[in-house]
Amino acid sequence: MIETRVLTGEALGAALDDVARLRIAVFRDWPYLYEGDLDYERRYLDVYTTDTAVVVAALDAGRVVGVATGMGMEEADADFAAAFAGRPEKADEVFYCAESVLLPEYRGQGLGHAFFDLREDHARALGRRWSAFCSVVRPADHPARPEEYRPLDDFWRGRGYAPVEGAVARYRWTDVGADEPTGKDLQVWMRAL
Repeated sequence: MIETRVLTGEALGAALDDVARLRIAVFRDWPYLYEGDLDYERRYLDVYTTDTAVVVAALDAGRVVGVATGMGMEEADADFAAAFAGRPEKADEVFYCAESVLLPEYRGQGLGHAFFDLREDHARALGRRWSAFCSVVRPADHPARPEEYRPLDDFWRGRGYAPVEGAVARYRWTDVGADEPTGKDLQVWMRAL
């Protein structure tokens, strides 16, 4: 039986290395193609100790097999916040569902819904009006795209999310096999809570 629960305090601290390794493993695949670095991941995960942050873990017999993260937009990185420039939503009204990572063998069992449910509950408890996240934009003819790849757009739309016209976050990371980071566009999706 897979358990989902919010990690805080000591439980979060104890799980951070497992979360970092999981992020590297899952983000190595399409569409991220991320050449991960454990030291970077450890530093990055420090943001989840902020007041508005939440880390939801999927555990199989105590082993971390999936994680979803989020935080108030005012605590999110500048790359995500920049996608909202000129938009009517205020930073303290938006909750950023940062990442969802899940090992492939655990997909299709409802954990994606549990991840969103728990983050959205957290956002509502903070008094947020909006929930938002980003999806990686890669060309359909990208040579690394697997033939069996199925985008998650229908899943996200089924939860009430829609792409925000003109809201694109720009991030940089090193692709698998590359020597230097390159820019990536990520489409912002949002829904009212």
